Amino acid sequence: MSTADPGHGAGATPDSHPGRAAVASAYQRFEPRAYLRNNYAPPRGDLSSPDGVGPWKLRCLAQTFATGEVSGRTLIDIGSGPTIYQLLSACTHFEDITMTDFLEVNRQELGLWLREEAGAFDWSTYSRHVCLIEGKGESWQEKEHQLRATVKRVLPIDVHQPQPLGTGSLAPLPADALVSAFCLEAVSPDLASFQRALDHITTLLRPGGHLLLIGALEESWYLAGEVRLVVVPVCEEEVREALVHSGYEVRDLRTYTMPAHLRTGVDDVKGIFFAWAQKKVGV
Repeated sequence: MSTADPGHGAGATPDSHPGRAAVASAYQRFEPRAYLRNNYAPPRGDLSSPDGVGPWKLRCLAQTFATGEVSGRTLIDIGSGPTIYQLLSACTHFEDITMTDFLEVNRQELGLWLREEAGAFDWSTYSRHVCLIEGKGESWQEKEHQLRATVKRVLPIDVHQPQPLGTGSLAPLPADALVSAFCLEAVSPDLASFQRALDHITTLLRPGGHLLLIGALEESWYLAGEVRLVVVPVCEEEVREALVHSGYEVRDLRTYTMPAHLRTGVDDVKGIFFAWAQKKVGV
């Protein structure tokens, strides 16, 4: 979710786990616009420097999709939050994209952009940048039109449930690919919950399918308005081990160190990871 985007809000419903119940309760105070300002407006939203966190994330996604290996008919974005940038390169490689989030306020925010309604967050800077790095001669307007046309539904999700989309989901399952940005670590009270959430979303992916996972490194909290949200700190090796435990082959794992000028006081993130993993057949 952010550019350090700790926590889109695909969280847990209150259950027998007190930590997950506390996470779900805290997310009821999540403010999408505050989160977007903190992470997608300057300085973190400044895409003019190739060394910035925004260009790094967009480059990781564009380069991975450019391999041609991550493609198919259906893709599910796990814990979309109020953001769409994570799908700008994906939309040319899939026919049917499902966006998801635990919070209704985030699903409403996505709806504003998808319907091109007044007051929607302006993602054109990101769309322009993706068109630039992909180098296909596509205009940013064409890019956004294609993404809007490819997103077929926005659904509720709870990654802490064994069936994250519930029973009788409207999303075609299993999906050919999953994308998830700043979700799992942001809604998990501990590493065991992070692992279980990864196991749960993996059930939505076909054997041989691909997962592109972006998240915060060594982060323990972030702000989204008045609320201070807790994050489970993870390191690169813990991410790798979790993916292997869930039955993936790790194809690529990159890290980015957050520079001092982007440590703006809205979180304590140390860096970002990008993982490309392929679900093993038979898992």
